Amino acid sequence: MTVWSDLVGQEPVVETLQAAVASAGGEGRSMTHAWLFTGPPGSGRSNAAQAFAAALQCEQGGCGECHSCTTARAGSHPDITGISTEGLTIGVDGIREYVRASSLRPALGRWQVLIVEDADRLTDQAAAALLKAIEEPSRHTVWILCAPAADDVMITLRSRSRSVILRTPGTAAIAGLLVDRDGIEPGMAHAVAAASQGHIGRARGLARDAGARERRRAILSIPVSIHSLGDCMTAAQRISDEATTRASSFCDAADEKELAELRQGWGVEERGRRPAGYAGAASALEKDQKRRRTRLTRDAIDGVLLDLLSFCRDVLAVQCARGVELVNADVAEDITEMARVWTPESTIRAIDAIVECRTALTANAAPLLALERMMIGLRR
Repeated sequence: MTVWSDLVGQEPVVETLQAAVASAGGEGRSMTHAWLFTGPPGSGRSNAAQAFAAALQCEQGGCGECHSCTTARAGSHPDITGISTEGLTIGVDGIREYVRASSLRPALGRWQVLIVEDADRLTDQAAAALLKAIEEPSRHTVWILCAPAADDVMITLRSRSRSVILRTPGTAAIAGLLVDRDGIEPGMAHAVAAASQGHIGRARGLARDAGARERRRAILSIPVSIHSLGDCMTAAQRISDEATTRASSFCDAADEKELAELRQGWGVEERGRRPAGYAGAASALEKDQKRRRTRLTRDAIDGVLLDLLSFCRDVLAVQCARGVELVNADVAEDITEMARVWTPESTIRAIDAIVECRTALTANAAPLLALERMMIGLRR
């Protein structure tokens, strides 16, 4: 199995990257020092970047078996650096450190590869600092930027990077990967691949986690179960509470660790004096942590909304396009029932209600109020 094996349904991308690896260090024009990988969530941007980085280090172009490939896959290769953020942005201070490191010669490999997994979250100052490194690259340095779309990245960065566009993999391709690599039973693999709507990571999560599958079924049962305004309010509250709990399960531990590191860095004791500047640093950290908690909560809610959209899509398919494969075939009975209860027009109104809720959340509406309004639009 080579480093390219996990890039499901991305044959044109693999061909492009393999050509670049083959010409790296030679006279070919396929290789460049800055790349921009874009594609929808779940398409495998980070996987593609990691595979490319491993192939650049491998003497055989990504065999998947040598020391370079195995350490790259494990995330321990000393010359492959991943740059990501758990917060809303990647700041200039961190990027400057990586820019300085990028000027060093590789420790073991042939290239110094730096992967910016969330290039769309670079602040303007961070992007400007990175731009200088990309405009004047070290001979042995390769930058790989990852983002959902090219327009999400500062224009000066994307104009100096070679674009690689990943597509949403098909259900059959994802199911095949789950069967071949993860040993998932074929029927389960096909069901979760369809439910994931092209998101490889989510498909794997559903296949491995019975709790995740149960949560999804509970979400898909909402349209069938809400009859009264009270049901609408209860369903909205449940989604909001569960999203808050999921965000807190990650953020509570992360917040505590970051605060401890800040105190240690500033030499602050529990009851000792606070050095000048510490209060400002602590306040900035608190704001960043609050923004992260808000983002993760809304991301969790958005996952629920996407599942509800897929349910409504299936209802509309049953009503108007017989023979179309269902995304949520495992709840076909509920879909058929709602296709009988709703008219095509009311199904479209339900879809509009979900889309409006997503838009409202993007505009920082109160999540619970937006969810309550949406639920009223879904009421039978």
